[in-house]
This record gives sequence, C-alpha cells and structure tokens, in this order.
Amino acid sequence: MGDHMNEGYAAPAPGRGRALWDGARACFGLGLLGLLGLGWSLLAVPLYYLLPGRAGLALGRGVIRGGFRFYLSVLAGVGACRFDLAALDALAGQGPMIIAPNHPALIDAVLVLSRLPRLACIMKASILGSPVFGAGARLAGYIRNDDPRNMIHQAVAELQAGRQLLLFPESTRSTARPVGPIRGSTGLIAKQARVPVQTVLIETDSAFLTKGWPLSRCPRLPIHYRVRLGRRFDPPEDVHAFVGELGDYFNTALADACLPPFLGTTRDG
Repeated sequence: MGDHMNEGYAAPAPGRGRALWDGARACFGLGLLGLLGLGWSLLAVPLYYLLPGRAGLALGRGVIRGGFRFYLSVLAGVGACRFDLAALDALAGQGPMIIAPNHPALIDAVLVLSRLPRLACIMKASILGSPVFGAGARLAGYIRNDDPRNMIHQAVAELQAGRQLLLFPESTRSTARPVGPIRGSTGLIAKQARVPVQTVLIETDSAFLTKGWPLSRCPRLPIHYRVRLGRRFDPPEDVHAFVGELGDYFNTALADACLPPFLGTTRDG
C-alpha cells in the first residue's frame, strides 16, 4: 500500500472537472462532520445534566465512536477517502494503556476513536469549549489539556479505572516530518499510572488538514489513511530518557512511511 500511496501523492494535478468534484466532496466531508458534531452537542447538553456521571460517560463515548464510524463510512462511500484501520481492533479487548499515535492531520483522533470503545481522550481546551464539539466531548468525559496538573490527575484516574487513553505525544499536529518534538506528558502519565504506551503509526498520502494546510485549498481525492501498530513500551522509570527513546522510535519507524511534506505553521497551533 505504501508504494500506491506515494504514487497517488506524486500524481499530476487533476483537470478542472476532477478538481471541482474533489472540492465538492471535501466540502461535503467537512460540512458533514460539523453537522454531526453540532447535532450531537445539542442533544448532549441536557444529557450532561440528566444522566449520572458513569452513564453519561459510557453513552457519550459510545455515540462518538458510532458517529465517527458512520462518518468515515460516508467518506469512503462517496470515494473521498480510503481507510485501513483494522490494526486498531486488536487493542479493543486489552487492558489499560496509553495509545500514542503520531499526528500528521486533524482527522487522526477521528480515526482512532472510531475503532476503540472505553477510550478516554486528552483534547485541546478550545475543542471542549466549542459549540460544535464541546458538549459531546464533555459528556464523554474527555480531558482538557490547558491545566497540566489536572490533566495528568484525570488521565491517571482513567487508566487506573481500567480504561485506555488516547494521547498524541506531540500534543499538536506534527511540526516536522516524520514527527515533531515529543512532550513529556506521555511518559509522566504512564509512569504514574504504571501502564504501557502503545505506539500507533498513522500514514497518509495527502497534506490535507496537516499543519499549514489552508482550508481554501482543495485536496486531490481519494485520500488514503493507513494505521499500523508500533512498539509497545513498558511503563517508564525515567521520564526524560523515555521521551528521547519514544522520539527516536517514531523517527525510525516512520522514516520510510508515506507522509506528506511539512507545509508550515498555522495560527491555531
């Protein structure tokens, strides 16, 4: 698949008719995600106050997983994307761990959350505060990233309760290829919770929604996404050494992966 993905990325620009069709499908995909998020958030607001915490959390995470699976199936159905995510299914029945992917594009969290139940997620505070996704994310008990001490405390509690945690070690979309700087929070949470860190390798043949991609620019479709399971690290004793080891691993494991070039920075971080 890697060769096919690279060939697709290097292909010449499409004709005008193809470009219009690709643009229409890309806009449809972004619009559908927004509508699904807003619709669920409107329902999640009263449920947040009516349901007990544990019931709300289970419902919130279940709906997000099902909604994202539906969303990805629609993207595949209209020929906008092709997904190879089956590797994630092997993690569904396993115990608590940090699931740590690289982060090339905005869709990465959707890919992982669509496959795994009981999954907690550390999320940007701006998303938890947004009218489109905020209420649904709060009902699901997702964790804000703007208070490091509270973030670590909640993350450890989720893991000690037997759940899995989605955490991007770069904290934001990749600022370099194959990965940007690794933050220490992954190692610190794993050390305190005494859980392993399962790396996940995400590949794509398009720069769409990577750091620096302008929303006014239409991608060439279909976009391919492939997920592979990487190395599983034991709970670290030395967080600083672990951060270096994790960064080295990602750089080696993704050295020959299909990833688009880094385009630059954006104001949203």
